[in-house]
Amino acid sequence: MSDSTDRITGHGGETHQRTDADHPVLTTNHGVPVSDNQNQLKAGQRGPVLLEDEVYREKINHFDHERIPERIVHARGTGAHGYFECTQSLSDITRADLFQKKGQRTDVFVRFSTVAGGAGSVDNPRDVRGFAVKFYTREGNWDLVGNNIPIFFIQDAIKFPDLIHAAKMEADRGYPQAATAHDTFWDFISLMPETTHMAMWIMSDRTLPRSFATMEGFGIHTFRFVNGEGKSTFVKFHWKPKAGLASTIWDETVKVAGADPDFQRRDLFERIGRGDFPEWELGVQLFDEEFANSQPYDVLDATKIIPEEVLPVRIVGKLVLDRYPDNFFAETEQVAFCPSHIVPGIDHSNDPLLQGRLFSYQDTQIKRLGTTNWHQLPINQAKGREGGCPYLNMQRDGHMQMQLPKGRANYEPNSLHLAGEIGGPREDPENGFKTFPSEEQGQKLRIRPESFADHYSQARLFWRSMDPAEQAHIASAFVFELSKVSLEHVRLATMANLRNVDEALAKRVADGLAMDLPDASPTSAPVIDMEPSPALRVVRGPLEKHTLEGRTVGILLADGSDAGDLQKLRDAVKKAGGRSITIAPKVGAVPLSDGTKLKADAQLFGQPSVTVDACAVLLAEEACAKLVKEGAAVQWVMDAFGHLKAIGHNPGAQALLDKAGVEPDDGVVELGAFVKAATKRYWDREPKVRTLA
Repeated sequence: MSDSTDRITGHGGETHQRTDADHPVLTTNHGVPVSDNQNQLKAGQRGPVLLEDEVYREKINHFDHERIPERIVHARGTGAHGYFECTQSLSDITRADLFQKKGQRTDVFVRFSTVAGGAGSVDNPRDVRGFAVKFYTREGNWDLVGNNIPIFFIQDAIKFPDLIHAAKMEADRGYPQAATAHDTFWDFISLMPETTHMAMWIMSDRTLPRSFATMEGFGIHTFRFVNGEGKSTFVKFHWKPKAGLASTIWDETVKVAGADPDFQRRDLFERIGRGDFPEWELGVQLFDEEFANSQPYDVLDATKIIPEEVLPVRIVGKLVLDRYPDNFFAETEQVAFCPSHIVPGIDHSNDPLLQGRLFSYQDTQIKRLGTTNWHQLPINQAKGREGGCPYLNMQRDGHMQMQLPKGRANYEPNSLHLAGEIGGPREDPENGFKTFPSEEQGQKLRIRPESFADHYSQARLFWRSMDPAEQAHIASAFVFELSKVSLEHVRLATMANLRNVDEALAKRVADGLAMDLPDASPTSAPVIDMEPSPALRVVRGPLEKHTLEGRTVGILLADGSDAGDLQKLRDAVKKAGGRSITIAPKVGAVPLSDGTKLKADAQLFGQPSVTVDACAVLLAEEACAKLVKEGAAVQWVMDAFGHLKAIGHNPGAQALLDKAGVEPDDGVVELGAFVKAATKRYWDREPKVRTLA
């Protein structure tokens, strides 16, 4: 070794030689130093490449296998580490370790995702969002694998392949990507009345969340809590965002996707980076058999909710995400969730959709990750178990075995410990997981219960619970989606189903399509009127927060903008809990009124107003006179107004507002009143800026 070399710590804590002060020695995966990383081994200068070139073969072989098969659904996603903290003990209801003590924390990894699109699609299509939480409890991993919508399309898992095949790209043409506005999806929906309730949700603002931090999460199914005495309590899980519910409107959504296809994952990364940690409260709806039997729907039907006004949500904990993954592939891409992963104190119900998922996810992970040993990947390993060993069993070998079991005891029971050898683990009848002993009886049949037959009452409940602004968005979404459907009989069948939900809704959709309404489709159960549930609203609902906390204000400025006004505005936004970004035609050096030069955070052409939550325009008259001739600046203000955002401005910016067609209202204010105005959207403005169904 020459005097110029030293050593460096590698990925796994090992040491490597250095060739100089800056670079370690390049090696193969087996630690062999590489002399030439520029050329393959050839027979002569221009000869054929030799098969014996292990350096090349290892390098290209690894490259060829860098991509694992993407998830069939939920392929597009991002995730973060954090913790769950119990804020109210449930020790009387469940023996699950993470719910025993107030203040007890459990590590978690959470993955958010879209459903229909591939890994290369955009972050914010109209789509359901996955909300999957892996709890690393002291008694093993619990995966609560849910969505941002509390119900699902179908009642039985046997229809899941049909649903996804219909929703994905059409098989003969390979498009559309990450979109449901096409023939096959709506053909399936129109022929499966059980999907009607979910169709109402996906046409609502719920499938256009502003960010992952501003959406709810749900466990969807009915689960069981089981306490130390073996008593069962039914439970539904809810995640309530601390930042409040916030969605985009359709025109805004489309423009966000064009401006930044990574908008939601970028938002999560940046929130965590600046210490604005996303947080949710965990709520539970707890009930018994008597309550379940008294409802006009079946709690095992995944197309139904229990309205919060009927059964309040009890807050029992909080979820905080405070660390972004060190490596996206190793953690976010390789994390594997299975609803079958539960811990003592939690159990499943007989929901037929859930029952199907218990098999499907495990099977999927083996295919996707290529091995039955995927649980040995660090992100999937149980971590919370006391004693330092995450898992102990007699499972051995298999593809990509990464553990090194000792001894010859690979079966149970055995008596090798009597001979001084390693005997291995044994079951724990006292503290081990026990399935709740529910009584089951009946014939073996392929059948749906009669209690699953009502497909429209809760869809009607959802519609009648919406704010008028949300109803207009839903009706317009149906018009947009069905306008992309080329098969007229599919449009008619969908509208026939909608007549069972609400006659006015069906009429609005028909008018939007310029079509006559068909007769209502037949129903298999009476449609009943349930009391509206305001908790279901995004707009003017209980979780809509008027705040700047965690939100972003875009400040449009240019040469000559008032430095004092800019500083006051930024200070006020920060004091209100928000953050501000300065946006200018040129970012390098913006001369302000006091002679200083500001390095802007973003360029006007690359940071449209759709990427911020509220907008301020701070311009000198001379600069404004130039910007009224700049389409990007006019569009910046026009979109802010059209997307119902607050607009703060100084007198010098008035000409730009006029050119953009901004009309005075409560959300268009002078800079001094801007911070208060910026805490909300102005829904009453919408009829002035667009035609809705």
